[in-house]
Amino acid sequence: MFGSTVMEVVIGMAFCYGSLALTVTTLQEALSAAFGLRAGMLRDCIQRMLRDPQFTGTARAVYAHLLIGTHGDLTDPHAPRQPAPSYIEPANFALALIDAIRGGSAALDNAIAAVPDPQLRRTLSTLYVQSGGDVQRFQAALGGWFDSTMARLSGAYKRRQLLVSFLLALLLAILLNIDSIHLFQTLWRHPALAAGIGAVPAALDANLVNELATLPIGWGSFPPVLDAAFALQVAGWLITASTTLFGAPFWFDILQNTINLRSTGAKPAPVLVGHAMAHHAGPAVPVAPESDLAIGAAPARVPVAP
Repeated sequence: MFGSTVMEVVIGMAFCYGSLALTVTTLQEALSAAFGLRAGMLRDCIQRMLRDPQFTGTARAVYAHLLIGTHGDLTDPHAPRQPAPSYIEPANFALALIDAIRGGSAALDNAIAAVPDPQLRRTLSTLYVQSGGDVQRFQAALGGWFDSTMARLSGAYKRRQLLVSFLLALLLAILLNIDSIHLFQTLWRHPALAAGIGAVPAALDANLVNELATLPIGWGSFPPVLDAAFALQVAGWLITASTTLFGAPFWFDILQNTINLRSTGAKPAPVLVGHAMAHHAGPAVPVAPESDLAIGAAPARVPVAP
C-alpha cells in the first residue's frame, strides 16, 4: 500500500508539473513569434558587433543583403516591412559583411582601412592580418567571430527565457491555484485521484485538460483569506513555478518511468528448486541439496529380479 501510494503521488505531481511546463513552453514560443524576441535580440547583437547602434551603417547594410534573408529595401522607408531573420548562417554573415564594407569593387584591405568606426576597423584588421590576406581564410575568421558572439547571445537568451518561464508559470499557478503543498497532501490522502493517469501527453489537447481536472487544483473559494494558510498557499505557488525550470521532458521522463513501474507490479520472490521439490514430494522423501542436483544427469538403474 505504501509503495502504491508513493507511486500515485509521484505520477500525479509529475503529470501536473509536466503539463504546466508544456503549457509554459507553448506560451513562450507563441510570445516569441508574436513579438519577434529572437529576431530582436539577434539584431541588437549584430548592431553591437558592428558598432551601429542607430542601425544606419554597416549593420543596416548587412541586413539589406539578400543572403541574410531580408528581401525588403531597408533604404526605402515606404517599402513594405519584411520579417527580420531569427537565425543567420555564419558563412552568409561573413559574405554579407565583406560586401557591405567593400561597397563595390574596392580592394578588401583598403575597404577595411576605410571603415569609419575605429573599434570595428581594428577588429577587422586583426582578423585580416591573421588570415594572411587570404579572402577565404578571412571569411572563415569572420564566421568564427560570429559563432562565438552567437554563443554568448544564446546564453543571454536562455537566461532571459528562464525568467520569462518562471513568471509565466507563477501567473498560471495563481490563476489555476496549482498549490504544490496542497496537491501533495491531497494526493497522499487520496492516491486514487492519480490512478487514471496512464500515458504521457504529447501535446496540449482535451485529454490533458480532462486528466488535469481530476487533480486537486483550482479555486474552491475566491478571494482567499489573508492568513497563515494563505502564506502556505503562496509558498506552494512558488514551488510550482520553480518546477517549470526543469522543463517538460524532465517531468515526463519521470512520469513515464513511474507509470512503467506501476504497470509491472511487484517482483515475485525467488523460489529455490530444492525447497519446491521437497514441498511437492512430502516430508518422507529425502531431498538432496540444491547444489547436488545435476541437470541432465542419467537416471539410476533399478535391479530387476529374474
